[in-house]
Amino acid sequence: MAHYFETLISNPMFQIFMVGTIGYLIGRIKVKGIQVGDAGILLVALVAGHFGVQVPGFVNSLGVACFVGAVGLMAGPKFFHNFVRNVKSYVLIGAIIILSGAAITALIRLISGIDAPLAAGLMSGALTSTPGLAAAQEAAGDNAGMVSVGYGIAYPFGVLGVVLFVQLLPKILKVNLADERHKLEDANNAGGGAKKYSGKLLEIDHLGMMPFFLTVMLGVILGSIKIPLPGGASFSLGTSGGPLVAGLIVGHFGHCGPVSLKPNKHLLENMRELGLVLFLIAAGISGGAGFVEILKTHGVMLFVYGAIITLVPMVAGYFFAEHVLKLPILNSLGSICGGMTSTPALGTLIEVSQTDDVATPYASTYPIALVAIVLAEQLIVLFL
Repeated sequence: MAHYFETLISNPMFQIFMVGTIGYLIGRIKVKGIQVGDAGILLVALVAGHFGVQVPGFVNSLGVACFVGAVGLMAGPKFFHNFVRNVKSYVLIGAIIILSGAAITALIRLISGIDAPLAAGLMSGALTSTPGLAAAQEAAGDNAGMVSVGYGIAYPFGVLGVVLFVQLLPKILKVNLADERHKLEDANNAGGGAKKYSGKLLEIDHLGMMPFFLTVMLGVILGSIKIPLPGGASFSLGTSGGPLVAGLIVGHFGHCGPVSLKPNKHLLENMRELGLVLFLIAAGISGGAGFVEILKTHGVMLFVYGAIITLVPMVAGYFFAEHVLKLPILNSLGSICGGMTSTPALGTLIEVSQTDDVATPYASTYPIALVAIVLAEQLIVLFL
C-alpha cells in the first residue's frame, strides 16, 4: 500500500491536477472582498516545487501556447483596426514600462553593487520575460548562472505583483467596471474588421478544434524564426509571441476560402483557462524549486530589489497611460499587462473586467515590450 501511494504521489499527471485542485480552492477564498483567483494555483505550485514536485518541461510551453493562441483568436477580429488607431499609445506604454524597469535596475545595480548579470536576471524575472532571460544569459556568457539566480528570485513576485495590481487598482480607485467595460467595448467595436465571406462557410468540426490546432501550429512556426539584433544576439517570438500573432491573424480573417477558421467562443474560453492553469502550475513548480535556498544564499534584499523592479514600471506605465495619454482604465491595465509581458495578469484582468476586449491592448503592447526587454537585458549585462 505504501508503495502504491508513493508511486501515485510521484506521478506527474496526479501532481498537475492535485496542484490545480488545491490552487483553485485557495484562489476562491475571499479576505475583505479580495481573492487571489488563479494566482492561488501559482502559490500552491511554488510550495509544491519547494518540496520537490516536478512536471515535464513541455507543460509550460503547452500552457502558454494554448492561452495566448486563444487570446489571439478572440482579439483578432477587432485587433488590427484598434492597433492602427492607437499604435502610438501602445508603443509609448511598452517603451515606458521597459525603460523604467531598466532604469530602476541600473540604479539598484549601482547602489547595491550587485553583479550586472544578477541585476539583469532580477529584471527578467520581475518582468516575467523568458526571452529577456535568454538574452541576458547569452550576453553574460560564463556568468549565465547568476542571471538564472536573479530570475528565480524575482519571478514569483513578478507574477503575483501584476496579478494583484490589476485586481486591486480598480477597487482602490472605486472604478465603475460596467461603465469602463462599455467604453472599451464601444471603442473596440467602432468600425474595422476583416471583410466577411459572402458564401456559407464550411465548418470542419462543430467546436472549431481544427482552427485552434492550426493556429497553435502556425504560432510555433512563427515563434521559431530567429531575427538578428544589434550586438550579435537574436530575437524570436517563441511559444508566447508566436501563437499570439498567429491567433490575431487567423482571428482577423476568420476563414480560408470557404473553410471556417473561427472556433467556438466557449472552446476558446476553456482553452484559455486550461492554458493559463498549466502555465501557472509549471512556472510555479519551477520557480519554487530551490527558492528558499537561493534567498538564504543571496539575501532577502534581492527579493526586495525584484519587487521594486516589478512595481516601478507598473506604476510608471499606469500614470503615463492615465494622465498623459488619457486612456480608459481597462485599456491602460490591458496595456500594462502587455508591457509587463504578464500572461497570468491578463487572465486575471479578463476575469475582473468580464470582457475579452482587454486582450486587444495587451496584444498590441506585448510585442513592443518583448523586443525592448531583449535589447535592455543585453545593455545591462554588457555596459553596466
